[in-house]
Amino acid sequence: MNIVTAKGLIKDYNSLRAVDNIDFEITKGECFGFLGPNGAGKTTVMRIIYCFMPPGSGEVKVFDIDVTKDPGRIKSCIGVMPQEDNLDPDLSVFENLIVYARYFDIPKKESSPLAWELLDFVELREKADVKIGNLSGGMKRRLVLARSLINNPELLILDEPTTGLDPQSRHAVWDKLNYLKSKNTTLILTTHYMEEAEILCDRVAIMDSGKILTIDTPLNLMKLHGGNLEDVYLKLTGKALKD
Repeated sequence: MNIVTAKGLIKDYNSLRAVDNIDFEITKGECFGFLGPNGAGKTTVMRIIYCFMPPGSGEVKVFDIDVTKDPGRIKSCIGVMPQEDNLDPDLSVFENLIVYARYFDIPKKESSPLAWELLDFVELREKADVKIGNLSGGMKRRLVLARSLINNPELLILDEPTTGLDPQSRHAVWDKLNYLKSKNTTLILTTHYMEEAEILCDRVAIMDSGKILTIDTPLNLMKLHGGNLEDVYLKLTGKALKD
């Protein structure tokens, strides 16, 4: 069963073609990664999937719903972990989750126990009353992940989920995402970390200049082209992709 389908997707920003006529399908329960450097078009694709912006042309369906026809219905079933830590600095860790739950019309009697459950999941219970400015970068990313799960989404979208984190914090986030995978949550992520793609992704789409160059499993790509995913990217694009 396909959770996301894109056909002939194009998106322009004035004279810049950010996404250039791409096709892909994402099936239920898989972790699908868009791999490429900044400017490759990854984030634009993600924003179209979670209905932040419309496609320029082509078709994108999520849960077999056209993203231009019923975005509200799609948004109610997905979670989004954006690149930026857009948490409310005036609220505590716990309050950030409770307030966000209101966007999904989750009543207080349900959101409070759910928030505690999510804080346990990301190991932040002891930080519940702490203001956002007093959290480390890794703690903020884990809280953004918890917030993205507040509506128990069928599809979780993660835009550069571990960028800027130290190795220990990065592995902590990976552990949480692997657990969600084990529960059959569909994950879509963008990343420029090769190790992240190899560890998390069932399939990856390698992107450059708005185009998808290939889609395959990390293992198949490494067998076909030799070396690790960084070597694969270099062979396909002629460009080095640095962590």
